[in-house]
Amino acid sequence: MAKRRQFTVFSLSFLDVMSCGFGAVILIFLILNHETEADVQWIKKDLLSEARRLDYEIDVGKRDLATVQNELEDTLKQVDDERKRRLAILEDAERKEAELDALKALTEARVSDIVELQSDIDTREDEVKRLQELERQQEARAIIEVEGEGDRQYLTGLYMGGEHILIALDASASMLAESIVNVLRRRHMSYERKLASPKWQRALATVSWLTAQIPVESHVQIVTFNTALESIFENKDWVAANESDRIDAAIGGLSETTPENGTNLSILVDHIATMDPPPDNVFLIIDSLPTQSSRSPRKAVVTGPKRFEYFREAVEALPRGIPINIIMFPMEGDPQAAAAYWNLARITAGTYMSPSRDWP
Repeated sequence: MAKRRQFTVFSLSFLDVMSCGFGAVILIFLILNHETEADVQWIKKDLLSEARRLDYEIDVGKRDLATVQNELEDTLKQVDDERKRRLAILEDAERKEAELDALKALTEARVSDIVELQSDIDTREDEVKRLQELERQQEARAIIEVEGEGDRQYLTGLYMGGEHILIALDASASMLAESIVNVLRRRHMSYERKLASPKWQRALATVSWLTAQIPVESHVQIVTFNTALESIFENKDWVAANESDRIDAAIGGLSETTPENGTNLSILVDHIATMDPPPDNVFLIIDSLPTQSSRSPRKAVVTGPKRFEYFREAVEALPRGIPINIIMFPMEGDPQAAAAYWNLARITAGTYMSPSRDWP
């Protein structure tokens, strides 16, 4: 029997085995190395592209952020401007509301005056024609020529004599115009417009004319009255007629006074009763019956009969023996006034006259 050959691990060529193993390793290494490099290159390209995209988005975002910031600043400025404009509008609205309240108050006052005057007109409307006829009769009776008496003025019949002569001027609001409507309109005008009222200027001119006719040896006192009485001379004393400078200065001050308020004849009568020495001749420049008395009225509207009652109360309190000369500037819508004052001049031995518009 043949002897079997002994097998060992070194039967194959060691170099063959090592070569095969090394070749396999190299092959695996080469395969793995190329795939990894491709993946890395692909990842780098992808990341680079993503980075560039992000950089672009960041640049765009910065530009958009700057734009948004500018728009935000503009918006904030507009909001501030609108806030200021809103405050200005609110202030203007408050001012206009205050003006509206003032206008409403003025309108209510005027409406109240109109209602009061309309009520007074309604009570007198039926007697207007009779008043006009009575005025024409009184003018014919007053404007006469009296000869043979040197202390009477030509064509007027006014007795200008006396040692102490009182001139009383009605300074109520009715002296602003000859009709109630115009009185109401002028009463709300400016100081200058009131002062320039033709009727009031005629009344002031009448005061000047009377003082010019007073005898040199006489004394004079000039007062205005409405709801209060004021003397145009200091201390309310008698002034000698020959003190022309003092009289002229006082009349100059009177020419800066405007008519206002109602008429209270009682305060004039009370003043006459307390004068010392008392006047012996009175010239009363007036246009209507009184609207007030010493007693507080119970109603806001003073009717025609009530005004005549105020007049009668004042006349009854007059001291006896003092001539009352009436210079009447008739007021439209006061039918009883002319007859009442004419009768007052008659019973006191005075003179009544209703002068034309161009007198004195």
